[in-house]
Amino acid sequence: MKILYFTATGNSLYIAKALGGELLSIPQMDKKGIYEFSDDKIGIVFPLHAWGVPSYLVDFLKKAKFNCRYLFAVTTYGIYSGAVAKHLHDISIDAGYSFDYINRIKMVDNYVPTFDMKKEIANEHKKEVSKQLQAIKLDIESSKKWLLKENMLQKGAFNYMASRAGRPFNEKRLKVHVYGEGIDNYLQVEDSCTQCGICSKVCPVDNIEVDHEKGKIKLSDKCFMCFACLHHCPSNAIHVNGQVSRDRYINSNVQLKEIVDSNI
Repeated sequence: MKILYFTATGNSLYIAKALGGELLSIPQMDKKGIYEFSDDKIGIVFPLHAWGVPSYLVDFLKKAKFNCRYLFAVTTYGIYSGAVAKHLHDISIDAGYSFDYINRIKMVDNYVPTFDMKKEIANEHKKEVSKQLQAIKLDIESSKKWLLKENMLQKGAFNYMASRAGRPFNEKRLKVHVYGEGIDNYLQVEDSCTQCGICSKVCPVDNIEVDHEKGKIKLSDKCFMCFACLHHCPSNAIHVNGQVSRDRYINSNVQLKEIVDSNI
């Protein structure tokens, strides 16, 4: 079994590791130009963005080819998963393949413009991640065929509309706040930055460059707001407009080196 994953703060990597099999980092595969995968079972593990599939992952999935008998996906989310299953299903059908199983796991939501990380961490135990994970692991081991019907069919109208509304909003926000006005007007780097380079190492799209001569980091225009740089900065020097607090989150079951190795 192969599991392709994308992770920023470690949530999705923790899930991928727990499911077992051969782990393949999506950013690494993308940088190497590898888009075809073969195995008996293949899984995709990723965090939800704007109630749907992250824009970066959408581009990857459109290029991907999966040769397997069982294709599954697990998305990590915080409060509301929208119609992410419908979004993922539509992407796969357009790309010429289909998922046998799509499910979700509720975890700490690390979207700092909306959530207070200190409160999220304090309430992490209430989400019973291990219990959710065990159920999904059993499903995959038995090759259960099931799609997240709550989002795709039963409550599809509201959730689908919300997700459809959220994705363009996210894309517009990127263009206006990041590309249009410049990323420096959306992400700020304080003088406490030590140019250690961790932010550049955890960025999945190589959007950050350390400029030692000028004593600061340089941000490019490829950001899709995964916030890996914010959460992993040891100096807490990177901040985003509208953040709820200065607190940050990293999954306690994952080491920084693992996230660096996944994204560098």
